[in-house]
Amino acid sequence: MRRRLNDGEPGRFTATALLFIGLISCLIVYAVFSTLLLRPSPRLDSSVRFTDSLDHGRVTKENGGGCCRGVGNLELWGPAVKWGTDFKFNSSEECCKACKVMCSGNDGPCLCDSWVFCGNKDACGSKFGECWLKKQKDVLVPDKQEDGQKVMWTSGLIFGQGEGIVGFETEYGVLHVKLHPECAPHSVYYILSLLTLRHCAGCRFHRAENRGSYWDPEGNHVNDAPYGPPYAMIQGTLNAEGNPFTPIPTEHCPTISRGSVAWVGSGPEFFISLANHHEWKQSYTVFGTVLQENMVIAEKIANLPTRPDIWSNINVTVLEKPVSLTIRRMKTNREEEEPGS
Repeated sequence: MRRRLNDGEPGRFTATALLFIGLISCLIVYAVFSTLLLRPSPRLDSSVRFTDSLDHGRVTKENGGGCCRGVGNLELWGPAVKWGTDFKFNSSEECCKACKVMCSGNDGPCLCDSWVFCGNKDACGSKFGECWLKKQKDVLVPDKQEDGQKVMWTSGLIFGQGEGIVGFETEYGVLHVKLHPECAPHSVYYILSLLTLRHCAGCRFHRAENRGSYWDPEGNHVNDAPYGPPYAMIQGTLNAEGNPFTPIPTEHCPTISRGSVAWVGSGPEFFISLANHHEWKQSYTVFGTVLQENMVIAEKIANLPTRPDIWSNINVTVLEKPVSLTIRRMKTNREEEEPGS
């Protein structure tokens, strides 16, 4: 009997279709299991190499925080805690943050207090990206290998908790100032140069304006009060005789707050703010902060006898007797604990 097209026995095309469907199913199953079992290969970068026994954490935007600046054409020396030949980054900021992470704890001295980075591709050649993390013997007197236009390195300092504090010594007391090398490195290097002078002849406060009734003792502006005069600040100069002054380039300019120590323009005129001056916007390079327990000394100077004067059509008050000051090195708690110090 002749077969009909709708008989139950599968035809040649039906068998081929079933075979094709089976192959597709096998390929899908293989792909799924391959994805589950295979691990992606890790990418080797500086953040991976940074995680060893000396590290306190990884360099990220979240924990790096704040400023991270250095001085170009400067090579700092000193024992290396990270060798730049196998520790590289794409920017000086990343190198700085790598050092800062090693100086973020509260237990003991910083493992890294200075960094050196090679960021000029043409000048650095094979050294491009090298980040050398170092530990200075004395961070307030950093060991300088070389500086000048021919130097291809950029270097910076990191001051840990309780470190980098200098004294602005006056007859009314010592203002302890915490320096900010990560934000204002050029400014801080100049201040450190003043530490080498026995006397800071010519350094003095000559303008004094108290808070009046416009700012409260915490430096907050009183509602509906004018913004001066008086302007809640004391001003002076750090132009020491015999120590040539080079104008400081504009560096980090945050909002001025009570205790801020900042340059007027490019220096050497500077001021210490007695109040939070949000109205001044972000116009002044801040290179340090007076410890709050010492602000009583700044307030005392601000209330000394003054006489009125006019500077560029602005009413100011200047001290009848300028207050001389000297920049002094202050011992850290750790130095005071060391025997024989």
